[in-house]
Amino acid sequence: MDKRELRNYIRQQKRQYTSEELRVLSLPIINRLLEHPRIQSAQTILMYHSLPDEVYTHDALDQLVAEGKSVYLPVVVADGLMDIQEYHGRNDLQQGAFHIMEPSTPHFEPQTPNLEPRTSNLSPLGESEGASLDVAVIPGMAFDKDGNRLGRGKGYYDRFLSSLHTPHSTFHTPHSTFHTPHSTPPYTIGLCFPFQKVEHIPTTPLDIPVEEVL
Repeated sequence: MDKRELRNYIRQQKRQYTSEELRVLSLPIINRLLEHPRIQSAQTILMYHSLPDEVYTHDALDQLVAEGKSVYLPVVVADGLMDIQEYHGRNDLQQGAFHIMEPSTPHFEPQTPNLEPRTSNLSPLGESEGASLDVAVIPGMAFDKDGNRLGRGKGYYDRFLSSLHTPHSTFHTPHSTFHTPHSTPPYTIGLCFPFQKVEHIPTTPLDIPVEEVL
């Protein structure tokens, strides 16, 4: 199957379950994630705030924060471009692009319109220079045995993960330019339901695989 056919197949599989049934199916997956040695030793973790058809992460976000870890969530800042922002709790969320909940705290300071974009030495975490992610937990429509990931077709995660693998890379938001310092890329973990694991996913050179799938 090509990517389009595979996405349609996975959507059909998801429709066989209610949101509550998917939440129940999520429990053993999230338990494995929280018990994972990489997660337990990590200080900074990129997570995602799950949609109803994804492995449920809402409670896990709060648990990780309660354990003293810095948890980050994706924030769509432009068409095809995402940044990440620290998660401080459910009361700090607002609905962003594609109905995905995002931290409401601004990840850059507002600029006066028509000014030249400012240049910042912020890391992708939007914090102190030199900060880096230890682990990135990535959702997907499907994953194969080699860690190849099928996303929803927009390329947000592929572009973001690619920037983390590029020393001193630069990426832009509508108001800012961020320079990514050289750092070790995060360990990447894909989360999906068992029916989302397939034998093979067609890939292009722009697709970024994950190192492990739970």
